[in-house]
Amino acid sequence: MSLSIVRRSLLALAAVAALAAAVAPAHAQARKESVVLGMVLEPPGLDPTMAPAAAIGEIVHYNILEGLTKINVDGSVTPLLATEWSSDPDGKLYTFKLRKGVTFQDGTPFDSATVKWTFERAKAEGSTNKAKKAVFDNLSSIATPDAHTVILTLNNPDATLPFRLGENTAVILSPKSAASTATQPVGTGPFKFETWQKGSSVTLAKWDGYRDAAKVPLKRVSFRFINDPAAQVAALLAGDIDGVPRFAAFQNLKQFQADKRFTVEIGSTAGKGQLTINNKKKPFDDVRVRRAIMHAIDRQAFIDGVLEGLAKPIGSHAAPTDAGYVDLTGVYPYNPEKAKALLKEAGVATPLNVTLTLPPPQYARKGGEVVAAMLAKVGIVAKIENVEWAQWLSGPFKGNFDLTIINHVEPLDYMQYANPAYYWGYDSKAFNALAKQRAEAPKAQQTKLYGDIQRQLTTDAVNAWIFNPSQVAVAKKGLKGLWASSPIFANDMAAVRWE
Repeated sequence: MSLSIVRRSLLALAAVAALAAAVAPAHAQARKESVVLGMVLEPPGLDPTMAPAAAIGEIVHYNILEGLTKINVDGSVTPLLATEWSSDPDGKLYTFKLRKGVTFQDGTPFDSATVKWTFERAKAEGSTNKAKKAVFDNLSSIATPDAHTVILTLNNPDATLPFRLGENTAVILSPKSAASTATQPVGTGPFKFETWQKGSSVTLAKWDGYRDAAKVPLKRVSFRFINDPAAQVAALLAGDIDGVPRFAAFQNLKQFQADKRFTVEIGSTAGKGQLTINNKKKPFDDVRVRRAIMHAIDRQAFIDGVLEGLAKPIGSHAAPTDAGYVDLTGVYPYNPEKAKALLKEAGVATPLNVTLTLPPPQYARKGGEVVAAMLAKVGIVAKIENVEWAQWLSGPFKGNFDLTIINHVEPLDYMQYANPAYYWGYDSKAFNALAKQRAEAPKAQQTKLYGDIQRQLTTDAVNAWIFNPSQVAVAKKGLKGLWASSPIFANDMAAVRWE
């Protein structure tokens, strides 16, 4: 080989090496500026003010859309679009001071007028906002004495209002772009909507117009939808995703805990996992039948078999993290013989054939098989029907079902039992009186009344409550700031960074 060819080869090799050296840090830098997270469910839309799916909040809440207050990972409530608030002693009048100099991503200024417009939209006839009944129907008037002050007058006192206004149902929208929020959300948050590849992922990009943009480390966030637990495991191991904040493959947990490439955090949630019963359908309109179902379920066996022990048993619609939680699991202990006796007393001929409709999450699909086996032992034959999330929302959630399994993740959402049109169809004067009493009671009595509310629901065996799940977050080592607990379903991506 001639000297000139050797020289050219060496120069070419040097150029390649130099290029590789330049690309490596650039690639590493790009890698440090983006994150891909695995999500269990794809949301039906991206407007949390008009649809009930918790999967919406996991993407948009705190990232694109913000409310007056913020619920933190420890459940505490701090200012967000409001800088401070105060209430009068009887808890009926709240004054919020608003942050100045904030704009929406469509250029609209954020002020008291946008807050008033948003809340009036949520309160309006025909609004499908999940918090309409509990929060917005309780608003007697909304005053805006100046551009940065909002005064809310309530019909009934509500000590939980600052918390409620931190939920995704109370995010503030721009009147200019609100109508298209479900497909093109526009907010005041650190990220703006970029793309939604249906069936695959949603991608957000950092918004440079955000008030604290300099403090946001990530430039791009993708949420990839992987509801199959085995596929979540494979995607993590292959490096296709960087983390799963609500990891579903509990049976693989030890594998990730032993793998030095990953970190695993176990925290708490406000979830109430339940076998929901259609109270309007025969024979479930008989409380003895619902109590029989309660006695037919071995909660601990469900938790061990479906959730690898990562949950606490519950006996009413409340989570152990709630202030005023009462453990009512002893009211209906696992007792198949008692269940059979109650069915007989109610005049139910067995086998009783029912349909058990199951949405995609693992706790429902795997849990449904476990529950069906338990019900079979007392003479209830449950035919399993697996549906996608959109089908669940248009079927069971509209009241078309016998039994279904679902984890109600919203905190303190017992007010849904005061709504006879809600999908489980419960209508009780005794419960409604208690709920009203608690809404109007001074703070000192609220805890006792919350206990009474839980006991009333359990007495009426409205649903068969089974588990309060732990949250398991699995991520690549070096990814910091993911929520380890879920007081609400959100992913605060402005706080996430690579170390």
